[in-house]
Amino acid sequence: MRILKIGFSILLITFLPKQQSGAQTVELARESEQVMLLATRYMVEEVSTNGGYVWYYLPDFSRRWGEMEAYKTMIWVQSPGTISMGHLFLDAYHATGDEYYYQAAAKSASAIIWGQNPEGGWNYIIDFAGDRSLKNWYNTIGKNGWRLEEFQHYYGNSTFDDDVSSNAARFLLRMYIERLDPAWKPALDMAINFVLESQYPLGGWPQRYPLKYDFSKNGNPDYTSFYTFNDGVVWENVNFLIHCYHTLGQERFLDPILRGMDFYLASQHESGAWGQQVTMDLKPAGARTYEPESLLPSDTYENAMLLLKFYQYTGNEKFLDGVPPAIEWLRKTMLPESMMGNSRYTHPTFVELGTNKPLFVHRKGSNVKYGYYYFDYQDDNLLSHYGGKTVIKIDNLEQEYKRIAVLSPEDASKNSPLKIEIYNGEATPQRFFNPERNGVSVPDEDQVKEILQSLDNKNRWLVKHGITSNPYIGDGQKQDLTDEYASRHVGDETDTSPFRDPSDQQYISTSKYIQNMHLLISYIRSISDN
Repeated sequence: MRILKIGFSILLITFLPKQQSGAQTVELARESEQVMLLATRYMVEEVSTNGGYVWYYLPDFSRRWGEMEAYKTMIWVQSPGTISMGHLFLDAYHATGDEYYYQAAAKSASAIIWGQNPEGGWNYIIDFAGDRSLKNWYNTIGKNGWRLEEFQHYYGNSTFDDDVSSNAARFLLRMYIERLDPAWKPALDMAINFVLESQYPLGGWPQRYPLKYDFSKNGNPDYTSFYTFNDGVVWENVNFLIHCYHTLGQERFLDPILRGMDFYLASQHESGAWGQQVTMDLKPAGARTYEPESLLPSDTYENAMLLLKFYQYTGNEKFLDGVPPAIEWLRKTMLPESMMGNSRYTHPTFVELGTNKPLFVHRKGSNVKYGYYYFDYQDDNLLSHYGGKTVIKIDNLEQEYKRIAVLSPEDASKNSPLKIEIYNGEATPQRFFNPERNGVSVPDEDQVKEILQSLDNKNRWLVKHGITSNPYIGDGQKQDLTDEYASRHVGDETDTSPFRDPSDQQYISTSKYIQNMHLLISYIRSISDN
């Protein structure tokens, strides 16, 4: 009996801490859900404008910023603005089952639909005061953002830049298939038709659509009609159409998907590389005045990786053929050791056509009116807002190529979303997931407690060193071609480009809210999964 009692005591000592730890974990998850809801109610009911958001706000809402300063009537479409918030609300709804999050997502979707252009796409900004207000913004704040040339001209059309239109369309797809609510279908159909209509016959997409040619800057042609890889334009549209094919099931998506994939091969330069813009006769082209006509190691790496993905989607070996020339070119164009910054970098951002020499971009002057960008072969005084050097992991690309190239077409494409087969997944394909959620790590309990405790008494997660900018005071006056602002994010006091606030001023930040919410969602999911 003594042996049995001793054994039972040991078991009890071993078991009780685990039991208590389990109860504490459940309680922490419950507290996380409470804090998530408090923070969300503040964002929805105090911060949002008609369901939409910008990126940063002063706590008294006297100023606010997206990629540039915004009027109080404006919301920002691009991440981490309204679309990112909408995706987050749906994720929170799935994690908690709380209807409040779905309604918050619906408000964001309604704001996005209000700002949908007649052609079916979106601009970076939605202004609830209408085009009179938006044109005034472009003529003042937008025009004087020296480094933000995409905001220096009012086009009145839609953009694929920064995943704006494709991500908005993806969000509406999520809203529709969440409950198969027909209320979201007309706007979704408009977005789908916009993506399909704007695709060139060869398979690529322009940066903006309907096509415009009216912003020739410093003698350079308007680049927005060119085939565009920059910021993943082609891939994001192909990816969206794959999601449509997978969830809506319509064969009409197949041809544009396949043409989009084929465009990567059609546009590959004879050297094996790619430019980030391509003319109608498939020649690499420049874009903004700090993006010279060139080939880009970063786009070459990304496009080669996508060719491997396309082989897995289609089983067509032609996509493998484009990868070895890309690897060879990347090895040829590595920076000389003297420019690598103690092995910090491997490649220049831009590589000169024909010579494979590294090109470096610089600027002179104080403001957009009298300043200008130029490029040469010298790697000093590089731009702070557009890195002149980068890191390319060639070995990763080569290893991935070797891993996939040995697979037969059948094995490579066995899990393809384009494969003709019976659907054997759980439920139906409409249980669409948000790919942006992938990769969010599960925080430990100390991290969770820190997030919970950092919510202030108004239910805000405030941050320091947010985005600020010089208020608009008129066009630039200084004409001296100084190097004072060569490596700064912002020029003189007339430059409305954003920069990090070095002071201790606090900001409401949508990105901080999204980051904390994703971590708490990940923690809650990990508890429920166990």
